[in-house]
Amino acid sequence: MTSKTLPSDSRSKPSARPTTQPEKGFSYHRDFFEHLVDTALAHAKKLGATDAAAEASEGCGLSVSVRKGELENVERNRDKSLGITVYVGQKRGNAATSDFSTAAIKQTVKAAYDIARFTAEDKSSGLPADRDIARVHPELDLFHPWDLTSEEAARIALECEAAALGTSRRITNSEGAGVSAQQSHFFSAHTRGFRGGYASSRHSISVAPIASSPGKGGDMQRDAWYSSMRDAAELASPAVVGRYAAERALSRLKSRKVKTCECPVLFESPLAAGLLGGFVQAVSGGALYRKSTFLLDSLGKPAFPDHIDITEDPHLRKGKGSAPFDEEGVRTRARTVVDAGIVRGYFLSTYSARKLGMRTTGNAGGSHNLVMSSRQTAAGDDLDAMLKKLGTGLFVTELMGQGVNYVTGDYSRGAAGFWVEKGQIAFPVEEITIAGNLKDMLMGIQAVGADAYNYGAKTVGSILVNRMKVAGS
Repeated sequence: MTSKTLPSDSRSKPSARPTTQPEKGFSYHRDFFEHLVDTALAHAKKLGATDAAAEASEGCGLSVSVRKGELENVERNRDKSLGITVYVGQKRGNAATSDFSTAAIKQTVKAAYDIARFTAEDKSSGLPADRDIARVHPELDLFHPWDLTSEEAARIALECEAAALGTSRRITNSEGAGVSAQQSHFFSAHTRGFRGGYASSRHSISVAPIASSPGKGGDMQRDAWYSSMRDAAELASPAVVGRYAAERALSRLKSRKVKTCECPVLFESPLAAGLLGGFVQAVSGGALYRKSTFLLDSLGKPAFPDHIDITEDPHLRKGKGSAPFDEEGVRTRARTVVDAGIVRGYFLSTYSARKLGMRTTGNAGGSHNLVMSSRQTAAGDDLDAMLKKLGTGLFVTELMGQGVNYVTGDYSRGAAGFWVEKGQIAFPVEEITIAGNLKDMLMGIQAVGADAYNYGAKTVGSILVNRMKVAGS
């Protein structure tokens, strides 16, 4: 790659503002970030690096929280960073700085270079192959800044909490409500020819009300809800978020344990995304080359029943998991990860792909807009329909703890939700544990609901698992 010509005066400071104005809310323009990155790459080459990669980034935002009708916290965040990775042959070093002066950048590059020189050689180390580098970067409509003052954010949060508290007299307290508006941008490049960057945003409204039963020793239950979007215009209204959170808390009053048993379990759609996440972790490069996964050598083999499909689409406009390229500058593409239950693809970075003797899938940094679906799902398979399919068993709406062993697949989590009899909710339950093995749970998926919910980079409806152990009283 041919770097831009650097200023002849080594005392020049890249931190001087460029003539082009940055996007509203940012302090730095992309052109300035390009100059920083090119400065770092050129200095790495001057020191003797075989290859190098650099990224300059900036993030900023506003977070406001309220509780019981009063302002609790106003926080403005702003951060910046320049990261550099240097390769000396197949030895690698990293360093980062928040100081954008020429001297600091050169010191940071030198630090990464020195680390690389004294690091053990790794035959899998190195930048992506030319054939995998993203040359065309589709516009994905990821940047929608929210021009929000702290007063406006507080008003929205107060409206959300007031809606929750006003839903019922039994909503007696609150852990608070919050509004967050965040945006960031970056530019990255490396010496194999990749250059690219973009801006993105993420905004949210949330609330956590507490419900109480009347009388001495009355029950108290907490629940929460939120709305998160790249474009604030697409957020659910504060009143809707507040009322729904309150209804969830109210529905949990008078919870009790159930007797220890084995039964089918229905995971509410936000929790079902966690099962999908468990599969992603099990077939990701790091777990595979370390042989620390219950789905080792699963490519071309069934991991789900034959009615399950999983697709990945990194180029979904406004998608929370969208990206024109991954963290290494590798192009991303739409693909089928699971087809009729058969695993057709892993989630690999350049490094993990080389360790496995395979090719990167463009997943350095994670998955992109996964959708899990069932070929048996009908348009009318909403939550009520899924409860009918459950019949008699447990409907889980909250999970606690980290009791998942991805080496063996053993799964044990604290849970709360509802006991269901003959397709109807009978009563709320708490203080129970559900247990099984992820391998069996994935193969035991009987149905996926049409009540699809987007949780970050994953979208899936409620999931019905045929059988799990429920430990109660």
